[in-house]
Amino acid sequence: MTRFLLGRIVSAIPTLLIVTVAVFAMVRMIPGDPAKLMLGDLARPEQIERLRDVMGLNRPLYEQYFIWLSNILTGDFGRSITTNQDVLPLIFERFTVSASIVVVAVAFAALIAVPAGMLAAWRQNSLTDLGLVGLSTISLSIPSFWLGLMILLVFGLWLGWFPIVGFVSFNEDFWRALSYIAMPVLTLVLVEIGSIIRMTRASTIEVARTEYITHARAKGLTESAVMWRHALKNAFAPTWTLLGLILGALLGGIAVIETVFTIPGLGRLLVDAIYARDYPVVQGCILSIAVIYVLVNLIVDLLYPIFDPRIRQ
Repeated sequence: MTRFLLGRIVSAIPTLLIVTVAVFAMVRMIPGDPAKLMLGDLARPEQIERLRDVMGLNRPLYEQYFIWLSNILTGDFGRSITTNQDVLPLIFERFTVSASIVVVAVAFAALIAVPAGMLAAWRQNSLTDLGLVGLSTISLSIPSFWLGLMILLVFGLWLGWFPIVGFVSFNEDFWRALSYIAMPVLTLVLVEIGSIIRMTRASTIEVARTEYITHARAKGLTESAVMWRHALKNAFAPTWTLLGLILGALLGGIAVIETVFTIPGLGRLLVDAIYARDYPVVQGCILSIAVIYVLVNLIVDLLYPIFDPRIRQ
């Protein structure tokens, strides 16, 4: 198992380096001159050229990359063009907002979808199975922005149960914060349970056909004991991988949901920065999203031996 863990950690390093190269290249391909954007349309050519020299934009691309990478490694992500704030604290502040919604949503989705998927597999081809598969298909088919708008309309405007605009952090007021994230969390839960149900169902059906499950039944164990005590751990391993992918993708930025519910998260920050052509923030957000995705999946890989005994050998 030690070899497996070390291999996953070492493999993450070149992945992160490739990510930095990709982020640097994509931002450099964005049309426009960052120096001119920072100084405004009234700036004189010599002022623009001086700022370009200060920012290192006149240097070869490979030099710009290594300067930028060295700054990133020291925690210097630059300053925002529009707000003049340090980019790294700004990203961290917005990331905590996104994380407070995403982690809760994925946890609830897993608590609902994993038992539902196992139940569907255990009662394969029954009405219960057909109903759960149908619900998961509907969940996968509904666009997240439309579902968010419908939830906002029903629970926010018609019923008035939850506030429809704004956000309150948990540090300020715990119960008010819950009311503000309730609808975004509900939207994400309904969007993600479909894929989790289908994955859990497929992996459980595969596990249910193995010999050790037949042996457990032959010993006289009840179906519930066979399912929860013997099948769950092995059936959950592929689902755990899927949960990692979902968590990484959502933590990286749920721009659509944050836009619908006016949540000041990381995805919303990236969208606003793109419209404002705030290059340091765009570059920092994209890099952070990629790093978050890589790190979350690395953590998932490191925890995988808990669910797959063969890796521990």
